[in-house]
Amino acid sequence: MPRGRLIALEGGEGAGKSTQARLLADFLCEQGFPVVRTREPGGAPGAEFLRGVLLSGQIDWCVEAETMLHVAARVEHVAKTIRPAIEAGSWVVCDRFHDSTMAYQGFGLGFDRDRIAVLGGMIGIVPDLTLVLDVPRDVAVRRLRARGGADDRYERLNEEFHARVNAGFRQIAAWPGHVRIDASLEVEAVRTAIAAAVQDLVRSARGP
Repeated sequence: MPRGRLIALEGGEGAGKSTQARLLADFLCEQGFPVVRTREPGGAPGAEFLRGVLLSGQIDWCVEAETMLHVAARVEHVAKTIRPAIEAGSWVVCDRFHDSTMAYQGFGLGFDRDRIAVLGGMIGIVPDLTLVLDVPRDVAVRRLRARGGADDRYERLNEEFHARVNAGFRQIAAWPGHVRIDASLEVEAVRTAIAAAVQDLVRSARGP
C-alpha cells in the first residue's frame, strides 16, 4: 500500500484556508489520489469537543493550558484520523496544523516558542508540505465581515494580536517544507498557485 501524504494549509483569519482546502482536495482527487479533508482544532470526536471548548471563549485559559489543549486535540486528531488515513494510502488535506499553535499561542500570545517546537516534535508526524496563505489584514477583515456569523474567540482578539500572528506566519513561511501563497488574489488564482506548489509532491508520489 503506497504511503499517503499530509498537506497542511496555514494562515491567519480570513485567508481562505477552508475554501482552498476543499479545492485542493478536489484537485488531488482529480489526480487519482484518495483524499481525506480535515481541520484543526478538530478532525476527530475528542478533538472536536476540545475545539468547542477552545473557540467558544467561555473560559479564560492561561496561555500554557490553552497551548496544551491545542496539542492534546492534535494528538487525538493524528491518532484517530491523520495517521490511519496516511497508512491506508490516503492524502490528508488539513486546515491548520502545528504551525497555527506556533503562530497563535507562540507569536500571538507570547508562549515560549521553543516549548511549542518540542511539543510539536512529540506529535511524531510532520506535513509533507505546508502552504502558508498570506493575506493583508484589511483584506482579511473585509472577507470576515462579508462571511457573517459569530466570531470565535481568536477572531475577537485585538488587531495587535492579529498583527503578531500574521508576522509569525510570514516567518514560518520561510521554513523548509513551507511555501508562501499570496492569498489576496481571487479564489481561482490562489487555487492555481496551490496546484503548482503541490506538483512536485504529486510527481514524487507517482514515482519514475
